Amino acid sequence: CSLSFFLSGLELSINDHAADFSISTLPGPPISLSCLVHNSSQEEELLWYRGDGKVDLKDGNRMNISNICVSPVTESDNGVAFSCRLARDTSIQVSVILDVHFLPELSGEELLHVEEEKDATLSCNTKSNPQAQATWYRNNNPLTLEQNYYHLYQTSEVFQLSITKVQKSDNGTYSCVVNSYLGERRKDFHLIVEDKKPVFPKEAVIAAAVVVSITIFFGIIAQKDKICKVQKAL
Repeated sequence: CSLSFFLSGLELSINDHAADFSISTLPGPPISLSCLVHNSSQEEELLWYRGDGKVDLKDGNRMNISNICVSPVTESDNGVAFSCRLARDTSIQVSVILDVHFLPELSGEELLHVEEEKDATLSCNTKSNPQAQATWYRNNNPLTLEQNYYHLYQTSEVFQLSITKVQKSDNGTYSCVVNSYLGERRKDFHLIVEDKKPVFPKEAVIAAAVVVSITIFFGIIAQKDKICKVQKAL
């Protein structure tokens, strides 16, 4: 007979949940998780896992009932599964997934110097849970998105504004603003459009180099002839 046959009817629960579940929370306050064995006729050892990593348990916190505390809860705990498993048959388990809600700490290069008629990209890192609504402002006014001039790109972690061939009129402060039920975050980006650098035609540069080289060459020959004439005269 298989081991599973002898363990039939035995189950585990976390915080009175016998099936997998999730807990919504905020960063900071600790979360206590209690795993309990049900329908067992003997003492059973329990194991805890954070994702695929085993949690170290103290003696006296393993048999029939086991408790762990996630403290403090952080953004890195979002989406992480904590599983309680039976030591002698780890297929008997129950898990809880932490759903940690947080606003993003906005980041990105704040000061951008871009040459006139070059493209500019402002990147605002906006990782949050749940994903927040992001909007761009220019000089504290909602940015009017002109077709083929402004381009938006957004993923779950970044919100980008690209400007095609910037002009001096694009100078200003651009603000990335994100909103969710948790509140609002804002980050300013200062775009400075610099004068376009003069571009010399490649052909003209090559021609100038050739002229200089020829001039130097004939100068050397002329100087050599002059020296030779002086020597003959002597």
